[in-house]
Amino acid sequence: MGRALRDRLGVGPALALWASDTGRALQTLAIICDHLELDWHAARTDPRLREMGMGGWGGLYYDAIRAEGGRLIDPVSGLFVRRAPGGEWYDDVAGRLRGWIGERAGDVGDRLVIMHGLSGRVLRGLLTGAAVDSACRAPVAAGQPQGSIAMIAGGRETVIHEGAGQAPA
Repeated sequence: MGRALRDRLGVGPALALWASDTGRALQTLAIICDHLELDWHAARTDPRLREMGMGGWGGLYYDAIRAEGGRLIDPVSGLFVRRAPGGEWYDDVAGRLRGWIGERAGDVGDRLVIMHGLSGRVLRGLLTGAAVDSACRAPVAAGQPQGSIAMIAGGRETVIHEGAGQAPA
């Protein structure tokens, strides 16, 4: 991801750095910033960029969750088909991300935002004006392999790097 962004943006691009406040997002940001020769310590974090809250499913493997209640993920969309007990749903994620987007409305310049698969799909859906998915009750963009990089400008998304990782989202 870092090399792909460096190839696209060059060294030291003028970017506002944003990330989920989770360790894995910050580790990814640090590696990317190393390639771009940017100081990742200058990044701003926001808990609203976190992954969808998994409530009672936190820390469990998918097989254990399936054993409790059957079908978990739609094989076509890669989206959950049922909500975790005490967890968030896609519209909850959209609500917190709308707040983050609203606060950024007056910001000038480009942003690099490091977040997570499902919440990232919702953010991309919001930024591109995607239709609300009736089951999710939120706009949700198509899934991408883990490690992909999407650029959104003027409401249009361009995949500038397709990752090689696999994730259900």
